[in-house]
Amino acid sequence: MKTLYVSDLDGTLLGTDSKVSPQSAEILSRLSAEGALITVATARTPATVEPLLADVKSSLPAIVMTGASLWDRNTRRYFDTRFIDAATSQIVREAAARHGVNPFTYTLGKNGILEIYRNGDLQQCDRNFIDERSDLPLKRFHLNTPEGDDYALPDTVLFFAMGNPDRIFPLADELRATADCSVSSYIDIFGNDTAIMEVLAPGLNKANSVKKIASDCGAGRIVVFGDNLNDLSMMEIADTAVAVANARDEVKRRADTIIGSNAEDSVARFIADDFRAMQ
Repeated sequence: MKTLYVSDLDGTLLGTDSKVSPQSAEILSRLSAEGALITVATARTPATVEPLLADVKSSLPAIVMTGASLWDRNTRRYFDTRFIDAATSQIVREAAARHGVNPFTYTLGKNGILEIYRNGDLQQCDRNFIDERSDLPLKRFHLNTPEGDDYALPDTVLFFAMGNPDRIFPLADELRATADCSVSSYIDIFGNDTAIMEVLAPGLNKANSVKKIASDCGAGRIVVFGDNLNDLSMMEIADTAVAVANARDEVKRRADTIIGSNAEDSVARFIADDFRAMQ
């Protein structure tokens, strides 16, 4: 029986330096060459996924933006992308304004470039987020532009916001109750004082994308790895749900097994052992 292995990135496959270690890259690339079906499911976009996985060879698409799209790493193209409609976009933006939140609006532009709009004052976490990504070739930021005030930007893929949990979590709860969309919200792994919210088209999450890839590649068994709340959906549909030792308590409680931390190449080593056992 074929097994599909799917790992989250931050806090799971990535080490404490937010990189894939040379050891993990070597293990995963070697296993892929031997026929193992390995990919990632992440809130990140291809702009950061590509450099992070530069040394990891895999023929499978990556699940990006928490399931809003798939990314073909060979052709460097998005596919199976779902967009947020104009009416929902207006509801999201108006609710965000009432809660004092200024989200990033991700739109898919020409040539596969993510055009990201953000109007309003920037918090330090926003500045850090932009600074770390401003020179990447697959995304462009547009700050305080007339287009950024448009509540119905075309080809909107994602609303992303970060900030005080006292603002982010109530906003996320309101959108779950009032808008036709998928909403995830959780504490940032890099700091308990920052919450993150992602708003996608309805029905989108990591789980549905994992099921699609499993079906496309003929995998009859799914093994997933995670550390945070936006990994729970794919853990629910997995045959084996694996949490790293540094995972949130909610994730550990849902996991079938708990392995070492993200600082120990634990995901790659587990896949290697499991793949051999299944041969």
